[in-house]
Amino acid sequence: MSRIGNSPIIVPDGVEVKVDGSKVTVKGPKGTLNREINHNISLEIEGNVIKVLRKNDEKQNKALHGLTRTLISNMIEGVTKEYSKELQINGVGYRVQKQGNNLNMALGYSHPVIFEAPAGISFDVPNPNTIIVKGIDKELVGQTAAVIRTKRPPEVYKGKGIKYADEVIRRKVGKTGK
Repeated sequence: MSRIGNSPIIVPDGVEVKVDGSKVTVKGPKGTLNREINHNISLEIEGNVIKVLRKNDEKQNKALHGLTRTLISNMIEGVTKEYSKELQINGVGYRVQKQGNNLNMALGYSHPVIFEAPAGISFDVPNPNTIIVKGIDKELVGQTAAVIRTKRPPEVYKGKGIKYADEVIRRKVGKTGK
């Protein structure tokens, strides 16, 4: 039995969940999210409680049971309050500026790195060394933050680069003189 899959999802006030075949639509104050679910997984809505059910106990269906419940829960949480990821830039001369919906980053290359925001994502730049990625889709926020981080990943000797705010970089000692 899946402990996560069997726990019910409580739908808060102001959020509307619709199931049309294998398509789930969640509408809330921050926006609307859609997702296709597997045909072996079904949803049962009773008032403001959603239960995720599976057809049988095959291994694939057991795996999808908890996953589907978590994805729908994340959709409901996303339309009520936005998800955000904070990135920090470390290095001499490394900085970021917001230009419209895009980010203009100086990362030590001979050219500025321009990053365009995908649909549904907004950026906040409180200071030249911090980027906050915001959006209602948890998967898209995490993926966008990961793509920004790949533009200059942190290096292990001085820690220069783009890192998550809660990430700990393990440092190497480097060369020592005799």
